[in-house]
Amino acid sequence: MEDRAIGALVGAAVGDALGGPVEGRTPEEIVKRHGGPVDGIVGPFHDDWRTARPLAPYHKGDGHVTDDTLMTHALVRVYESVRDHLDAYDIADHLVPDLIGTPRWIPELEAEALPLQRIFLAEKWIVARLHYGHADPREAGVGNIVNCGAAMYMAPVGVVNAGNPDRAYAEALDVAGAHQSSYGREAAGVFAAAVAAAFMPEATPSSVVVQALRLAKDGTRAAIEAVCEAAAAAAGDPASAGAALRAAVAPFDTVGPDYRNPSLGARRPSRLHSVEELPIALGMLLVGRGDYRTTVLGSVNYGRDCDSIATMSGALAGALRGASAVPDEWSREVARASRLDLQAPGAALATVAREVFTRDRARARTHEQAFTAISAIPAMTEAGAR
Repeated sequence: MEDRAIGALVGAAVGDALGGPVEGRTPEEIVKRHGGPVDGIVGPFHDDWRTARPLAPYHKGDGHVTDDTLMTHALVRVYESVRDHLDAYDIADHLVPDLIGTPRWIPELEAEALPLQRIFLAEKWIVARLHYGHADPREAGVGNIVNCGAAMYMAPVGVVNAGNPDRAYAEALDVAGAHQSSYGREAAGVFAAAVAAAFMPEATPSSVVVQALRLAKDGTRAAIEAVCEAAAAAAGDPASAGAALRAAVAPFDTVGPDYRNPSLGARRPSRLHSVEELPIALGMLLVGRGDYRTTVLGSVNYGRDCDSIATMSGALAGALRGASAVPDEWSREVARASRLDLQAPGAALATVAREVFTRDRARARTHEQAFTAISAIPAMTEAGAR
């Protein structure tokens, strides 16, 4: 349990750090900049990263994690505090104060700062709506742009519900209600379910996808289905899979072909569409056949929002194969460069997961006893009712 929990969270962080420096780029731009596909930790896309827009002033690259990992670790801290299942109110009561009240080392800023000063506008929305707007936490995500913002840090929900995709899906939907709506919220639920499914005995990439498809709704389900069909045809060949997976997800993606210049319909609520990142992460897991290095590098070289794609696929591959699946030379360097203990969050979450399971078992027994007693009550007759 602990090994795979660590694998999931270290896998997510390393994927994030590898994808960060080429985020928003096309595969062709990545190859031109690096003289071929990215095959490990690389430096910033621009040498003058301090002033080069649109990424300035963030030092993306050189093993630095991004806001995906900062948010994931923040959610782990909420679990450590609550030590039970979470809901949208826990985001308001615990996550928001963490984002705005506790300075932490921000690798991309190379400084200690409040996490609020690094997270993207879609995540700042949580603070604006819950801390300043006093919105109902269950509905606070309505009105935010619909993207993968909530999904990118939902791996901890899957870990706490290891082996129970249905419970992970339901919990993530509740938690994500404070952040997202529509297919952004749906992606959060399905990703958490996929992580939980990756913990199941004898789990495989295909079994993870089966569980994701079983629970996914609307455009999210259709996008996963289309992408994974394309991935099955390209299994074992990540170098050529990217274009096929992009063509498969394109009808469901509102951003459009130019990631830096989104279409007018981008990131609006819809039952027909999906975020791009989750289907591609699942597709790359199939293409890489669960191998961490192949899966994550395929995600990184896909381009576009590849730090989040690699965060998700890295979490899934790490959960499937455990901590040893993540190349040690990558995890050590990311931990050093980002000044983070990558192992501790997974170990802490495994402990919380065991505690939550013990509580769930006690609650189930209480319910069983109550229902047995209720079922034993003779049906009231019409005469008895009078």
